[in-house]
Amino acid sequence: MSIIIMLLGISLCIALFFLVAFLWSVHGGQFDDQVTPAIRMLNDDETPASKDAQKEAPDSPKPKNPEDPTA
Repeated sequence: MSIIIMLLGISLCIALFFLVAFLWSVHGGQFDDQVTPAIRMLNDDETPASKDAQKEAPDSPKPKNPEDPTA
C-alpha cells in the first residue's frame, strides 16, 4: 500500500514539473506563430471575377424571382 502512495507522489511531482515547463514555454513565446503572419498576405481573400462576369452590366439589378410581377 505504501508503494502506491509513493508512486502517486512521484507521478504528481512529474506532472507538476511538466505543467510548469509548459507554462514557462507559453509565457516565453515558444508557441507564437512566426510563419503564418508573413504568408497570410499571399492568400487570396476572394476569387477573382471571370471575364464573362465583367462583361455583364454589374449595376443592372436582376429580379430575385422572374415569375414575380412586382420585381
